[in-house]
Amino acid sequence: MPDAVLIAERLTRTFGPRLAVSDLSLTVEAGEVVTLLGPNGAGKTTTMRMMAGLIPPSSGRVILNQTPLTAATTDHARHAVGLLTEAPGLWERLSVRWNLLTYARLQGLRDAGGRVEAALAQVGLSDRADELAGSLSKGLKQRVAIARALIHQPPLLLLDEPTSGLDPASARHTRELIGSLRREGRAVIVSTHNLAEAETLSDRIAILNTTVLALDTPAALRQRLAGLQVVIEVEGDAARWLTALAGVPASALGSRLTLDLDRLDAVPDAVAALAGTGARILSVTPDRRSLEDVYLHLVGAA
Repeated sequence: MPDAVLIAERLTRTFGPRLAVSDLSLTVEAGEVVTLLGPNGAGKTTTMRMMAGLIPPSSGRVILNQTPLTAATTDHARHAVGLLTEAPGLWERLSVRWNLLTYARLQGLRDAGGRVEAALAQVGLSDRADELAGSLSKGLKQRVAIARALIHQPPLLLLDEPTSGLDPASARHTRELIGSLRREGRAVIVSTHNLAEAETLSDRIAILNTTVLALDTPAALRQRLAGLQVVIEVEGDAARWLTALAGVPASALGSRLTLDLDRLDAVPDAVAALAGTGARILSVTPDRRSLEDVYLHLVGAA
């Protein structure tokens, strides 16, 4: 794949007797955001660490920009990948600018000062450059850490829980920044527990539980669950009409009946059964399967 920035082939990683990642394969292209979803212990962080070249896989391989990642090509990985860990890990007694300058020099970057100013502008922190990192809020520290990951302008960004614990405004700013990275043509892999965020951000979502259980667009993932949900709004308490739906899986909450049907043409029969027993029907609305439904179905099955 000529546009593939990252190819992970059958990655497996064990820590002693514990299997952290098993036979995981994933390809990410330029200008694409792929989100890793999975429960705690599913292998998301271990997968990112292997992709960044921080730890080797027990088996399988990572290819970055058409270069296989080995002990001899770690410098390639360092320049091809920008990594944001869950904890920002800043030098809190240094200013924001000196945090980034120190990192740029450790990276051996030319024109370190210019790189720092460009990264600060990219994350909207030019006006906070001289403040001590330790005095910043968690959201601003996260933005400094993202600037650090961007300072060498890598083609691939690995962002581990980038909005975890942030207030709504800071989280929104981070999501907008991820969108701008996509528009620049960078490949971005995001790890998150936030299903709504994953659906908003992602071109594709990988649901993990040590291995990839599903990998597709949000819309295609929702279509994986068979059947149809229909919400019928009735007048008064909906629970009294459940007996009219004998044989149809249904639940009631307030004035809403939620039906799980096998096919669309079963809807008129259900509506007729309700009306025939005296229910006054206010609305009938097909309800699409949520990403949460698919996620719980897949992880629960695994």
